[in-house]
Amino acid sequence: MPAEAARQQEDLQDQMTALGRQARDAAAELAQAAPEAKQRALIAAAKALRDNKAAIQDANARDMAGGREKGLTPALLDRLELTPERIEAMAKGLEDIASFPDPVGRILAEWERPNGLKIARVSVPLGVIGIIYESRPNVTADAGALCLKSGNAAILRGGSESFHSSGAILDCLQQGLREAGLPAAAIQRIPTTDRAAVGILLTMSDTVDVIIPRGGRSLIERVQRESRVPVFSHLDGMVHTYVHEAADAAMARELVVNAKMRRVGICGATETLLVDRALGDSQLTPLLSALQQAGCALRGDAAAQAALPGVTPATPEDWETEYLAPVIAVKVVAGLDEAIAHINRHGSHHTEAIITQDAGAAARFMNEVDAGIVMHNTSTQFADGGEFGMGAEIGISTGKMHARGPVGAEQLTSYKYKVVGSGQTRP
Repeated sequence: MPAEAARQQEDLQDQMTALGRQARDAAAELAQAAPEAKQRALIAAAKALRDNKAAIQDANARDMAGGREKGLTPALLDRLELTPERIEAMAKGLEDIASFPDPVGRILAEWERPNGLKIARVSVPLGVIGIIYESRPNVTADAGALCLKSGNAAILRGGSESFHSSGAILDCLQQGLREAGLPAAAIQRIPTTDRAAVGILLTMSDTVDVIIPRGGRSLIERVQRESRVPVFSHLDGMVHTYVHEAADAAMARELVVNAKMRRVGICGATETLLVDRALGDSQLTPLLSALQQAGCALRGDAAAQAALPGVTPATPEDWETEYLAPVIAVKVVAGLDEAIAHINRHGSHHTEAIITQDAGAAARFMNEVDAGIVMHNTSTQFADGGEFGMGAEIGISTGKMHARGPVGAEQLTSYKYKVVGSGQTRP
């Protein structure tokens, strides 16, 4: 390695080490902070977001211009953009999180042993959380706020496309911390777009307790491969909607179009549509036509192609592609068994939905489909912590260890056992 490159790597290592130590110290203080102090910090940060709306939009305009120069797709640009309405939604999300019960110090269970020992399982913060995410700058507010509420320090690493936007949002979060008398280092970000910094973060097991990656498959795979720190994975959203033979036709059309087309760039957007063969072309054709009229390109199997002109042949890759674009794969299935088998084979364990008036079929689907979120008669676009009443989310965990589904403040806690005796010794 050339001397200059080696020096830069050493400087980056020193910078990351300092970041981790500051986060560890802040986490210790935040874990003992009163709920009221955390609440004041979140409310002050929400006010700062509103007061600094113009500065945030100026920073976002720089990112949007850079994104267009890089050739980002319309869906990714939509993820990146911060409109006044989205800034207000961020501020409201912080206020919602502030209003929730504090997740730290809850007695999860308690019991007394025959020898008189009193045992309680009590919720505690995880510690320092490293969060790596891609282009959506609002994740900066959501992640920082949820970590603060749950008594954790956060080290954030947003995508390079949202660098300026995330920095402007972080300024508001740290302003809220300072106004509440809490350490600004409780929410920090990696101050460089150098990808080498991510590699260093993944090895900081002495100061970082958990890594949460939120992004595409390549990011998740890199984190899982390189991390020496426990990982909560947020895998890509290979989301399916299955229209069962007992579906209400009008409801199915409305839900499918919304699930795919409301916002095509979010992880809860449906990417594959499964339609029961028993419905026939009389219901399949209007369903596909509704998607087509909404501006969606269709890639289907032979039955879907026969049902509507303009459906192009699907390839095997289409059954496992997260398009994040106005494109959907369509497969006609023989029934509930084939639908469940297809989803469990090709899904990413994120969100899956069934549309049906048959309660028994819905119950079986929801029991047997292996996903963090399963839905019945609703749009998969509701796969969102805010819509679940959590105020916000860091991501949708597709793993099965510790947290699954939307990761909110409560999911960012662990627990300890408190044992109280009166002089007992063990024989």
